Amino acid sequence: MTFVSIYKQYFIITVFHTTVTSCAVSPDGDRIYVANQDSHQLVTLSRDGTVISTLTKHGLSFHAYSLPGLHVTDSGQVLLCGYSPGTIVQVDRDGRQILAEVVTKNDGVTHPLPVYYSKHTGSLIVGMMNNNDIIVFKALLE
Repeated sequence: MTFVSIYKQYFIITVFHTTVTSCAVSPDGDRIYVANQDSHQLVTLSRDGTVISTLTKHGLSFHAYSLPGLHVTDSGQVLLCGYSPGTIVQVDRDGRQILAEVVTKNDGVTHPLPVYYSKHTGSLIVGMMNNNDIIVFKALLE
C-alpha cells in the first residue's frame, strides 16, 4: 500500500516555552488561536505567525490536568473553556478581551472541556471532565 503525502509544512511558530494544548483557526484563515494551560494564555496569531495579542487573565485559569476547550464558530466567534472556573467565555476576534460569559456553573456545567457550536442546529455542545454527561444548549451565538 502506498500513501501519498498531501501535507506540506509551511512554517513553525514558537508561541510558548511549554506545550500548546488547543488551537483553532478562524473561518477565513486570517487568525490562529492557540491556548495553553500552563501559561493560562490565549495567543492570537495572524496567518503568517505574527502575534496579534496575548490574553492572560485570571478567568483563563485552566486546571492543571485539563486541556482548555477552544472553538471558533462559522461566523468567527471564539469560544474558550477549561476545567476551572467552570465557564465558557466568548473572546473578541483579535483575542484581546473576554466579551461575555456564555455558560457558567449556574447553567449546570461542571469542568467543561470540549465546546462546539453548530449553526445547523443552533446548539452549543459542551462535554465535561470526570462526567459522562454532554450538555446541549440552544444558543443564539451567530
